[in-house]
Amino acid sequence: MHTKQMAKFRIGQIVQHRLFPFRGVVFDVDPTFSNTEEWWLSIPEEVRPAKEQPFYHLLAENDDTEYVAYVSEQNLLVDDTREPVRHPEVLDYFESYDPDTGLYVIPSELAN
Repeated sequence: MHTKQMAKFRIGQIVQHRLFPFRGVVFDVDPTFSNTEEWWLSIPEEVRPAKEQPFYHLLAENDDTEYVAYVSEQNLLVDDTREPVRHPEVLDYFESYDPDTGLYVIPSELAN
């Protein structure tokens, strides 16, 4: 029997990777792994995450570039720097950044 796991992070929250030097804002969440088997097998076995956990779509950045990342919950931590991300697509998903909460604001027409 599968138990339903609640996502630890929410859309609009800024997170950082636990092992690699990048951070990003969550723009979508899959309740369990929902990418290709090829993608999953391309991750080195010693750091390959379990599939039965939430996976997050991030507008990610590191010191050199911006990109979209797909990351397991076990590999994410809260980014508490309160610094917005510089990803060029952030305003395609969010209406603004709230420095008081450290969260991006979802456009009201998309909020439920």
